[in-house]
Amino acid sequence: MYDFSYHRAGSVADASSKLKAAEDGKLVAGGMTLIPTLKQRLAQPSDLIDLGGINDLAGIKADGSGVTIGAMTTHGAVATSKDVKSAIPALAHLAGEIGDPQVRHRGTIGGSIANNDPAADYPAACIGLGATIVTSKREIAADEFFKGLFETALADDEIVTAVRFPKPKRAAYMKFPNPASRYALVGVFVAETGNGMRVAVTGAGQNGVFRVKAMEDALGKSFAADAVANISVPDGDLNSDIHASAEYRAHLITVMAKRAVAAAE
Repeated sequence: MYDFSYHRAGSVADASSKLKAAEDGKLVAGGMTLIPTLKQRLAQPSDLIDLGGINDLAGIKADGSGVTIGAMTTHGAVATSKDVKSAIPALAHLAGEIGDPQVRHRGTIGGSIANNDPAADYPAACIGLGATIVTSKREIAADEFFKGLFETALADDEIVTAVRFPKPKRAAYMKFPNPASRYALVGVFVAETGNGMRVAVTGAGQNGVFRVKAMEDALGKSFAADAVANISVPDGDLNSDIHASAEYRAHLITVMAKRAVAAAE
């Protein structure tokens, strides 16, 4: 690792202030992405601001309309939460499929979406459920939050504080995981919400998570696996690497979408 200054923030305001004052500051949540990046010398921040001491950033609150999850809530806590399982079982299932137990007990929802890894699971849930990202400055609709590869709508000194998920009529998430990392080669989140059908895909797109309108339209007419069976996503903008070709990922999108719809029926 390179030398850096370490700060343990006592509040969101304190973290924002320290982040703004740093020459090239980075926030540390669970550290599941940042720490390996530092070890590999792929990043050289001047300052690290640790959010671990801000207790009010963690926790899950439920009401009749859905659940609000604090940014420092771990994947493990989401996966085992009775409130999440009751309101949005698909979200609990998604969290339980992230990484391994060590990652699930350290990684956080806020860190995951702020990093916006193109193979991460939570962006699919945020887009698929039409979530709202709450920050230290404002509220951002999920459709406007994820901007591209490792890019979000966050300003330099803006911090994710919570994610608000509305309760869907039905939903499910299915993914084809990399057998080593458990990242999604392709993951598809399907939901029938109060505002219609939503189908979000992660792991496949060169620009990160995206929606499939053709599948949404088809499910709006008939919520059945057969409705999406013959819908293919063009592979021109899909990832192709040592793990899977763009053509194979295109095939997996349809397969995972069918499985998600069947699970949600």
